Parts: sequence; C-alpha cells; structure tokens
Amino acid sequence: MRDFGRLLGVAVPTLALATAAIAVLQDRLGVPNPSAVYLVAVVATAIISGTLGAIATSVAAFVLYTYLFTEPRNTFHIEDPGVLVSVLLLLFVGVVVGQLTARQRSRADAARQREQEARALFSISRQLVTRDSVQTVLGEICRALQRDARMSAVWVTLGLAEGGDSIGVVNQLRRMPAETPPQWVRVHQPAGRARTHKDLDTFRVAIESGTDMVGAIWASRPRDTGPPNAHETRLLAATADQLGQAIAHDRMAADSQSAEVARASDALKSALLQSVSHDLRTPLATIRAAAGTLRSGTVDFHADSDGHESLDAIDREVEYLNRLVTNLLDLSRIEAGVLRPELDTFELDDLVRPTIERLGARLTGWTLQVQVGAHLVEADPVLFDAVLTNVLENSVRHTTPGTTIRLSSADPGEMTRLVIEDSGAGVPDDLLDTIFEKFYRAPTRNSSRSGTGIGLAVARGFVEAIGGRIEAHRSELGGLAINIDLRSAQMPADTIGAPTTGLS
Repeated sequence: MRDFGRLLGVAVPTLALATAAIAVLQDRLGVPNPSAVYLVAVVATAIISGTLGAIATSVAAFVLYTYLFTEPRNTFHIEDPGVLVSVLLLLFVGVVVGQLTARQRSRADAARQREQEARALFSISRQLVTRDSVQTVLGEICRALQRDARMSAVWVTLGLAEGGDSIGVVNQLRRMPAETPPQWVRVHQPAGRARTHKDLDTFRVAIESGTDMVGAIWASRPRDTGPPNAHETRLLAATADQLGQAIAHDRMAADSQSAEVARASDALKSALLQSVSHDLRTPLATIRAAAGTLRSGTVDFHADSDGHESLDAIDREVEYLNRLVTNLLDLSRIEAGVLRPELDTFELDDLVRPTIERLGARLTGWTLQVQVGAHLVEADPVLFDAVLTNVLENSVRHTTPGTTIRLSSADPGEMTRLVIEDSGAGVPDDLLDTIFEKFYRAPTRNSSRSGTGIGLAVARGFVEAIGGRIEAHRSELGGLAINIDLRSAQMPADTIGAPTTGLS
C-alpha cells in the first residue's frame, strides 16, 4: 500500500505536466508528434518507484496520448497508420527506458546499501578489535544496530539468559546451508509465560561460538515496518558472527591467563621450596646438634664453654630462622598489595641507630663506619627497620669478617639518600639491576651462607611502599653500594640553624 501511494504520488503529477506540455507543443506551437515528452514522466517514475511503476506509467502515457492527441480525438481509434506506429513505439520505448532507469536505480540503491553495510560492519569491527572485553562495547554495538538496521530497540543477552521471555512470537533467524540467504522463521514462545505485543515484531539472532550457543541479539520494531530486508539481515547476522568470535577469543584469553597464573604460581612455589629448603635444613641441623650436646649430660655450664657455645648457636640459628620466616611473610604481603605504611617525620640518624644497636652482635667482626646526619625524612619506622636489616644482613652474609661496612647520608634535596656500602667482592655491573628480584643470588659474592634471595626483594618492596627508591651500584670501597632514597621532610621553623648530630 505504501509503494502504491508513492507510485501515485510521482506518476500522476508527472503525467499531468507532460500532458500539459504536449498540449502546448502540439496544439499551439504545431510540433508534430511530441509524445516523447511522456518519457520524462516514465523516467521520473522509474527512479522513484522502480520497474513496475515505470511500466505502469508507460501504459498510462500510451493511453493518454492515444485518447487526447490522436485523430479522431477522445477515442481510442487511430486512423493514421503512421501515428499508430508512433504510439506503439512510445509504449515500447517507455517500457524499455523505464526498465533501464529502474535497473540503474536498483544498482545505485544496492551499492549505497552495501556501502552503509560496510561502514556499519567496520564500526562494529573496530569496537570489537579495540575492546577491553565484549561487555564494555555491547552498548555501542546495540546503538549502531538500532540505527543501521532501522530497529526501535536492540539488546544482547550472553550465555543462556533469555531476553524475550515476555514475547509471544519471535522471528528467529535460521542460517541456511551453502550460499542460501538466511531466513526469518516465526517461533512461538511456551504458553503461560509469554504475551504478544500487538504493535511490535521481535527478531532474534543466535550468537554461536563453534557449535555452542553463547548468546543472542534481540531487536524489535513496529509491525507495519515489515521484516528486515536483505541488507539489514546480513548486518544482524554478521554482527552475531563477530560477537561469537570475540566471545570465544575472550574466553581463550581468560583460559590462557588462568593457565599462566597457575603456571607462575607453581613456578613460584617451586622456586620458594628450592630456595628455602637448604636454608631451613642448615639451621635446623645446627640447632639439633647443639641440643644434642646439651642433652648429653656432659656439659658443665660453670666450667665448660661448650654449653654456652651451644646456647649461642641455638639462639643464632633461631634468629636466622625468624628472619627467614619474616621475610617470606613480608614478601607475601608485598605480592598481595596489602602494605599500609604509616608515614611520619623522623631524623634519619634516629631511624638508623636502633637497627644497628639491635644487630650489634651480628655485626661483630666487621669494621662499621656510620656517618649519618639528622636529616628529616618521611618514613614508616617498622618498614624502614626491615629494609635496613635486610641490606645490612646482605652485606654481612656476602663479605668476610674484617671488611668494612659504611653507612653515610647525602645532603637532602627533594629526596634524602642513605648509602650502605661494603668492601667485599661486589657484583658485576650487568647484574646490578637483578639483585632486587625474588630468589636471585649473586654468583660472585663471597658467602658462608647463600641466603634465600628474598631479602633485597623485600627491601625494594618496602622502600617503594613508603614512597622511596632503592638502587645498587659499585662502591667506592670496591664492593657493593645500595642507595636508599627517602622523601625529605620540611624542617620546623624553630629548628632551623640547630646543630646537626650524627652517628659515629
């Protein structure tokens, strides 16, 4: 009905204008046989209404010219054979010109639809290619389909969720084999849960990944609009295919990521077991031997120094085990991202002194030089103590008694630097960036106990947690130097000019 109305809307006025023009040309200006003017109406109708409209207009032009302008007039009888031939030629040429014009119009319409379809598919493909996940681009894809497929509403359901439970009849797109175009098939929902929308038609396109259905594209529009045409059907089907591929890709990426996390977790567990197994056996063997000596009953604590040495060995190894377990727990906190530093303002020498005093027995035998000023820094004292303890124990572990360990501070700027350096064998320059990695052990450092390779990793995690930096380089003493940079704090006005004290 709409197409017929469009045909009348263009054919009637163009035929009327052509008839008026022929009347002027033939009756007033004396132009013989101006019937070709009707071809203008035929071409105009063909452009608007297609082939059928062009044929109908050609027949109407033939009838009008025969009735109004051939002798005898106002009849369909033609006396002159030449005029009869001209009128028949008008009908023939009108039909041919109309068909050619309509065909060209159809080709232009098809090319325009192909271009629109390509643009729409490109936009959807770009959304899917640049997506973080399929869910993040579904809204934009639905809006594009609503616009380009001429739908009132478009929505997508993923998984087995149904998006049309309340719809009585759904037009399901059925994929056909080979090159056969897909077809819309009306499907009735189960009785009792669906109600029919009188003014809307609903369309459903399954989203498939391989042989599995992973979702559906739903769309609706007014019933008088009719079913989607070939262009709109191809757009909906192609979008469903791309969504199926994108969902499959996301699933494979998620599976791959899960497998990689599991593999990394297994590798971490293996590395952890390999790293700590020897370091656990050694102190445990020492403790067991010392305990055996004490249990033998031959030790006189008043006259025999072996008893005191055994107790010292037990205390030393228990302290080592405590430090080992503490570092493992600290490393897990760093990896989990649950560190919550409590920053405050401290003088740097007040942070360094308690740690050195607590490690006094451990540092016996090494020449300790401390030149740290009372620079104001922002730090968490608990985390800083763990950092300095790990760095100093690393220096002790990888140097021999008699070597020098020096702590010094630089003039503060935006950051205040604490330098811990030793005169041991050092670390090759190409390995300086790796000594802060988990479970790494420098191969060239002198050591009576290799360590687990997590102390400096914990130190780096804690320093970064309090807003600082840590790095390693070759020491002026010939060994390894580690720089710890902490944020400088503003000195209160009433303390400016006060003398600076340091550890010595």
